[in-house]
Amino acid sequence: MAVLRGGKPHTQFFARRILWFVAFFILFANASGTFGQEKIGESIQIAPAQGEHAHSQGVTSLQDLLKEAEQNNPQIQAARHGWESAKQVPSQVSTLPDPQFTAQQVNVGSPRPFAGYTNSDFAYFGLGVSQDFPYPGKLRLRGEMAKRDADVMQQQYESALRAVQAGVKAAYFRLSYLSKTLGILESDGQLLGQVEMAADARYRSGMGNQHDLLQAQLERTKLLREITMHHLEVAKTQAQIKQLLDRTQSSPDLEPADLTETALPYTFDELVSAAHVQNPAIEGAQKSVEKANLQIDLARKDFYPDFNLQYMWQRTDPAQFRAYYMLSFSVRVPIYRSRKQRPELNQAEADLNRSRAEVAVQTQQVSFELRTEFETAQKTAELLKIYREGLLPQARAEFEAGVAAYQNNRQDFQALLASFLDVLHLDEEYWQSAAERETALARLEELTGLSLHDEGEKR
Repeated sequence: MAVLRGGKPHTQFFARRILWFVAFFILFANASGTFGQEKIGESIQIAPAQGEHAHSQGVTSLQDLLKEAEQNNPQIQAARHGWESAKQVPSQVSTLPDPQFTAQQVNVGSPRPFAGYTNSDFAYFGLGVSQDFPYPGKLRLRGEMAKRDADVMQQQYESALRAVQAGVKAAYFRLSYLSKTLGILESDGQLLGQVEMAADARYRSGMGNQHDLLQAQLERTKLLREITMHHLEVAKTQAQIKQLLDRTQSSPDLEPADLTETALPYTFDELVSAAHVQNPAIEGAQKSVEKANLQIDLARKDFYPDFNLQYMWQRTDPAQFRAYYMLSFSVRVPIYRSRKQRPELNQAEADLNRSRAEVAVQTQQVSFELRTEFETAQKTAELLKIYREGLLPQARAEFEAGVAAYQNNRQDFQALLASFLDVLHLDEEYWQSAAERETALARLEELTGLSLHDEGEKR
């Protein structure tokens, strides 16, 4: 009878234990599958979340987008046309001024054209041509200065091209990061749903409390908010890429290809050397110095006179007089040197000093940016290694151990939830650091002209 009387409490106890064990067995299976199936190796592999980019047209490679930007981006097109325009100037300014043709007709005693030949020996009809000749060397210097201007425009085009390509790369890498973290958030959202179910099961069985259930529901709602914010960031990044590619905003969204961790095979000194040779800002400033030197030479030649040569043929009455032939040579003398030529030379020297200072400014600026991006690439690589080999495995192991401890009632729900959130945040920080490193490498490419993301394509 005692056994029968005690049967009902024992039955309820075992029923609760069985329900509790089944719920956490499902939870543990999902946790192992979610965090154990993805091994972080030496390369970063991004798999977009299922259901994302459903309206895209397949994976698009980064190199295809860079080529499209080079062909279609309006900023690049404007810089290219500016360069093409500047290349047409040297031949114009290095050519002699157009000759001037003159027709003269002089009458004596009659206002009618071609009248009066028989009335006066001074009546005539004449044809002439004149040509200005700048002082020797001026035209050549003007042509060389125009060539330097064209070189500066070329560097501005190169700078615009690299800036747009770096922008495309940064947006592409951010889109890859967002795609990966969206997949993580959605997968972890399902796991958190299992945690919520387990908390609910424990609460209904009388083994848990309502606070655990409410906390699980709150964290799941926060996760949904974060997923929504990620979708918003994806939309903004898609819009940015389309702008850089000159696509309509209603065009299909892009889907990034796999993102691999790119090696950095150069030292900082090698990057600095490459930037001094290939950076368009530094090169453009150096071309400006060359132009300023030529401007000084031209200003000095303006102290010397320019010339004019004129030839005239005059026809009087052909029955009585022979034709006249006149050759004239004139000189334009710079007599206002203190008010014109001397200030021009002073201006040219000041421009030269300014150009030299701009070279120093650009060199220091590029060196600063190189150091910043180089350190970012180096330190984020170390961070990725720490995440792969330490933080992520440790956090996952702690979470899985926490699940087992919670199943055996040796750990409270708050500690289990905290370990779950640690794994979630570390996963997101890992991929954010990966995207940050690739963006830094893209900036290094822009500054140095080296090709890091595609070693087969060198400038």
